[in-house]
Amino acid sequence: MHTRQPDSERVTSARSLSIPASANAEAAREQLEGAHAVGPDLPVCLGERLIGIVPIELLVTAEDDAPITSLMTPPVATAAADDDRERIALRAAQTGARSVAIVDESGRFLRMVGPDRLIAVLSEEHEEDLARIGGFLARSGAARSAAEEGVRWRLWHRLPWLAIGLVGAMASAGIVASFENQLERNVLLAFFIPAVVYMADAVGTQTETVVIRGMALGVPLRSIARRELATGAIIGCLLAAAFFVFAQAVWDDQRVAAVVSLALLVSASVATLIAMSLPYLLQRLGRDPAFGSGPLATVIQDLLSVAAYFAIAAALL
Repeated sequence: MHTRQPDSERVTSARSLSIPASANAEAAREQLEGAHAVGPDLPVCLGERLIGIVPIELLVTAEDDAPITSLMTPPVATAAADDDRERIALRAAQTGARSVAIVDESGRFLRMVGPDRLIAVLSEEHEEDLARIGGFLARSGAARSAAEEGVRWRLWHRLPWLAIGLVGAMASAGIVASFENQLERNVLLAFFIPAVVYMADAVGTQTETVVIRGMALGVPLRSIARRELATGAIIGCLLAAAFFVFAQAVWDDQRVAAVVSLALLVSASVATLIAMSLPYLLQRLGRDPAFGSGPLATVIQDLLSVAAYFAIAAALL
């Protein structure tokens, strides 16, 4: 059966050298002579339990008969064996320590994580977090590849989604054409199509950003969904109310103002739902949200916004 390797072991796999508490400086230096790799901080153990840390520069300059316990300081940064590697590196940054000691639940010393490995972990995690927040694939290597790829592959990754958008634009034109009679009776309706479509796209873009950032930080969608849906509905209500007052004052057509206001409410709510669902679904399907979420969400939002707008117009006018 496969056992997941703890993150602390992936940070450093070799069991580190430790100095017994009973040793003096001379004995400790002799113990170091055959070591392959020695970090800047040496763990001091009483039995197997970690009790302190000795900086190697202090050990090198100490008198031979100096007790090792007189050179040590309490361990500033410690972490559990099953801690995430990013948390281990963050522990060092928070305490200002050069190294982190890995111990088990009883305080038994396991290994040391040195500064070179801590810096490497922070760099790797930083690149990965930026890539995921930006909506790239889960790994930073894939994100870098997408950013540096040639023109041919850029076209290959983007054109299919844009082709879907073109089809959606044609479908939107067909929906508008099917309501030609309503437009002939009240040409004022045509003025507000761009406004309804734009506001739906704007609300959806904000939601996509929130969801992708949440996904990057490991926040489950169910923790975002309820509050984001409520926010979208409230935004729709505020937009509808503001536009109703504006349209009534400028065009003095209460029915058209009501149509556009209701369309804004519906399109903002629907856009929130679509923009919240698509990044999650694309990630689950192994697709890149950076290329797919925006174009696909825009197509669906535009189609539904236009359809809702004219359906409400047909019902009220």
